[in-house]
Amino acid sequence: MKPVRLSCLACGQMNRVPADRLHDHPRCGVCGEDLLPGKPREVEPGTLERAIRNDDLPLVIDFWAPWCGPCRMMAPEFARAAAMLGNSARFVKLDTQAFPQSAARFGIRGIPTLVIAKSGREIARRSGAMPASAITDWVAGRTGTRDRVA
Repeated sequence: MKPVRLSCLACGQMNRVPADRLHDHPRCGVCGEDLLPGKPREVEPGTLERAIRNDDLPLVIDFWAPWCGPCRMMAPEFARAAAMLGNSARFVKLDTQAFPQSAARFGIRGIPTLVIAKSGREIARRSGAMPASAITDWVAGRTGTRDRVA
């Protein structure tokens, strides 16, 4: 079975994890950070670009800002969706206030905006706050992800 490529969201190192070991809480070979934490992780633009370009698992990106009420309301739902989808997708957050150049690069016109990327390309985009069930259904429908956990 082909190994799954995952960029460490802490140090940026590329890791290869056997597909049958994704449920074993794989850690980065360099910094020891959990590669599949089951919760959203704040990222910087360089780390995000590397993960989009190299990762084999779908990457669900929440473009948000601290001043945005709907973003703050959706944050716990986004975290719940990350836990529900477990090891079948990784969830990250990018603060568009701190990194406006990344918002411009991705063509973010309103927040919150969710983007799904996989193997170097964007595969879906949706704006507006959503409950966890809608997020998981949307991700599963766009990626073929069926591996939900409670």
